[in-house]
Amino acid sequence: MEFGFFKYQGTGNDFVILDNRLQVFPKNNTKLVAQLCDRKFGIGADGLILLEKHPTAHFTMVYYNADGNPSSMCGNGGRCITHFAKYLNIIDKKAVFEAVDGMHEATIDNDIVSLKMNNVPFVSVADGYTFLDTGSPHHVQIVSNLDTFNVFSEGRRLRNDLYGKEGANVNFVEAIKDDIFAVRTYERGVEDETLSCGTGVTAVAIALFETGIASANKVQLQTPGGILTVTFTKTSSGYENIYLIGPAVQVYKGTWS
Repeated sequence: MEFGFFKYQGTGNDFVILDNRLQVFPKNNTKLVAQLCDRKFGIGADGLILLEKHPTAHFTMVYYNADGNPSSMCGNGGRCITHFAKYLNIIDKKAVFEAVDGMHEATIDNDIVSLKMNNVPFVSVADGYTFLDTGSPHHVQIVSNLDTFNVFSEGRRLRNDLYGKEGANVNFVEAIKDDIFAVRTYERGVEDETLSCGTGVTAVAIALFETGIASANKVQLQTPGGILTVTFTKTSSGYENIYLIGPAVQVYKGTWS
């Protein structure tokens, strides 16, 4: 089997992206998806994304975790597939597409993509952490000395012990200065720390505002892979007009055979 692929990254969160408008990719082949994402025996990525036709929108986004299983929404993946759609001349500067969590809008200006996320009606504030769903479930926890914090072991423990088989992504956060925060994320499905997580930094920004740690509705998040910005509006029914903003870059293209 031979097909073309594209490698993308959004602040270090990397993806294999395929143009599947002709439905040639075997979507139920979990082993193939995992092999493509394998960093030793495949292309290497945090996830795989298929761009497919949609009856009314510009395209459909189908996302798989690196373990080969279909997953919940990926924010950085949504920004990267918007860049890919422009590369394919499907869009110009604006996109409307459907992902697993519903419809999304995005705009692109050079390599900067602004992705509108779904509304967040509920934020759960617990003792020592906050939990919310921004298209994917996220645990947000403030820590000290984030640079040396053991994200892998503590993230894995919380992902399994606190959230069970279904799991959740776990974000550890440290304040840098007013409304600028450092974030490191352990992602389920990847089962490791990633350089960046789009739904994760979105969750962090909202969680920090909800708990009064962030004072503005525009929050800058510094991940190991780069800087992302999240803006939002708090209303009586939760959080709306949520945008994830940052770079998306095509790294290379190739052929898998």
